Amino acid sequence: MSRGRRYDDTPKLNVKKVIATIVAIIVLIMFVISIKNLLSRTFITKNVSTVDTYFPAYTNGKWGVIDNHGNEILPCTQDEMVIVPDKNTDLFICLSNADYENETFDTKVVDKEGKEILTNYSHVQAIENSDGTDIWYENNVLRFEQNAKYGLIDFKGKLILNAEYDKIYALEGIQKNLIIEKDGLKGLVNTSMGEVIVKPEYNEIYTLTQTYENGYIVSKNGKYGLISADAKVIFEPIYEKIKNVTANGNYVVTQNGKINLINNKGETILASAFDDIEEINGENLTIRLNGSYGVIDVTGNTVLTSEYEDLKYIYGTYYIAKKAGKYGVISTTGETMVDFHYASMEYIKTADFIQAEKENYKTDLMNRDFKVVLENIIVSELNLENGYVRIREGDEYNYYNFKFERKTSKEILTTNTLFLVKEFGKYGYENKNGDRIVDCIYDDAKEQNRFGYCAVKKDGVWGDLKSDGSVVVEPSINLDEFLYVDFIGNWHLTKDLNLNVYTK
Repeated sequence: MSRGRRYDDTPKLNVKKVIATIVAIIVLIMFVISIKNLLSRTFITKNVSTVDTYFPAYTNGKWGVIDNHGNEILPCTQDEMVIVPDKNTDLFICLSNADYENETFDTKVVDKEGKEILTNYSHVQAIENSDGTDIWYENNVLRFEQNAKYGLIDFKGKLILNAEYDKIYALEGIQKNLIIEKDGLKGLVNTSMGEVIVKPEYNEIYTLTQTYENGYIVSKNGKYGLISADAKVIFEPIYEKIKNVTANGNYVVTQNGKINLINNKGETILASAFDDIEEINGENLTIRLNGSYGVIDVTGNTVLTSEYEDLKYIYGTYYIAKKAGKYGVISTTGETMVDFHYASMEYIKTADFIQAEKENYKTDLMNRDFKVVLENIIVSELNLENGYVRIREGDEYNYYNFKFERKTSKEILTTNTLFLVKEFGKYGYENKNGDRIVDCIYDDAKEQNRFGYCAVKKDGVWGDLKSDGSVVVEPSINLDEFLYVDFIGNWHLTKDLNLNVYTK
């Protein structure tokens, strides 16, 4: 194995430093989490396969890997964190000999048998990415080092990119697009195509929007231009700024100190008559003027006067607006659709409903006709993949689909073998036929997770049950400081949800 250099954006993986980082993150989380979030644990979840799933594990100061059955696939004997680039692939990167003063460490790649693989390549690393909320590793692509230069391979060792670049790292928040650096200049490689789509000749590269399909903003010599997703130059770098706002082939640029709306030919559609353009929706522009927000059309005519503290387009002719510190919904006709009395408000596009938060930390859910269909509830889970919302109403948890039809847990959680029941203030479980499998003896409990385990609480401490209701871990673990409780066998999730590490 060869020594490899660590970039500034590569996490330091010494155990002591990892633990210190976890503690710091927890302190930060506890500082910024509102009372509402402590009452309402909202997790947007997706379906996850229960077959051949792997997670980093940490116990007794050592690292390893477990599977979704709680089996120790790689024994916890490593001094440094074991990286699992893809939870459904048995490819694990073990780090060793970390020298943080010189920012170097060694790596080796092993499979679930502990056999070393990809031995033809040196210093193989996963490529971390983040959208500011979630952290992940780029799928089916790894960075390797050769003669102090970097290239790319896939998980099977197929060469994607020769080792000829000074740096290779993720384009923040965007999958399958990586930044390549050479001689201080940046370009782009598309990993799905396995080719360089933008040569390294720019100072900076960003995506225009949250997806790469709308193209890339590039800078050279302090000026900004635009490149399409298929690497065609839309604008040469001639603008002082290109804002991350586009629709209908129109763009917001700054030129000669003025903000203008231009088309893809560079022609000015609307000259600066505002402080900024926040959104483009059809023929309408959400603008900021003198610190307030309003709407004009592309000819400059006023649609909504600039009198709002915040303004966000949702659908049709409607906007979520903020006035006098409160949120409501207005129409471009000037009609108030929802009165201004909410602490915050968000349109959940995938679910097609509005989630409105009150000062008392309760939530109203509205359909697209602005009718409150669920009032004074606490949202505990919003599952966009399976199309349901789990809410707390009083002391009970109930399920609704996105049509706001009440559903049972058996109708929603179709792959579960056990279902949570409550009786006389205590929790237990029954099967699909309604047979009581676990008596109602627990003070608190979670629905069966995607791996078949049920977290249960008794006398202030947690344990878990198998999918048949038998006990895996008797309640014995204090998890009061944990934001989310989840078990796999006799392992439980650590405090830092971003790490997705299990411990015991």
